[in-house]
Amino acid sequence: MTLYNTKAIMLVEDEYQELEVWYPYLRLKEEGVEVTTVGSGTKSTYESKLGYPIAADREPTEINIDEFDAVIIPGGFAPDNMRLHEPMIDLVREAFARGKIVASICHGGWVLCSAGVLKGKRATGYRPIRDDVRNAGGTWVDNEEVVRDGNVITSRTPEDLPAFAREIVSALRERAQQKIAA
Repeated sequence: MTLYNTKAIMLVEDEYQELEVWYPYLRLKEEGVEVTTVGSGTKSTYESKLGYPIAADREPTEINIDEFDAVIIPGGFAPDNMRLHEPMIDLVREAFARGKIVASICHGGWVLCSAGVLKGKRATGYRPIRDDVRNAGGTWVDNEEVVRDGNVITSRTPEDLPAFAREIVSALRERAQQKIAA
């Protein structure tokens, strides 16, 4: 089942981890998902930790979350920059509240913490964010490459990207099946 008529947001900001943006971005496109890059609005193109650019298609204030099925938050130091922009946090919070898939990898969990969506959820990420996840009310999991708890999907590091992308695709397929059945 291809995922045409499925839409996802990839949040981007300076200092993103290259693989954590491009691997899921390209994997989702391969499945037929329309992926929209959303930056903070401070500029039109954001650079990775190694200087690799990605253009933002839109800003968070231009997004109607009802038009999307998922929000993906990559790691690197981009999440620390994202947290400086309340509209990015609000977008994640709204997506979660509406039952959209909210997925983060590595340091991306920082944005989930700031959005207040981890209370009572099992989650993983890059080990240095463990205390942040716990302080946000989440249960830290360190021995699984991907953790899915309801509409929240988290993963640890670039080595876990295959499992992370598979779980996002699986969750999007489930949503597509539910739409067809409705």
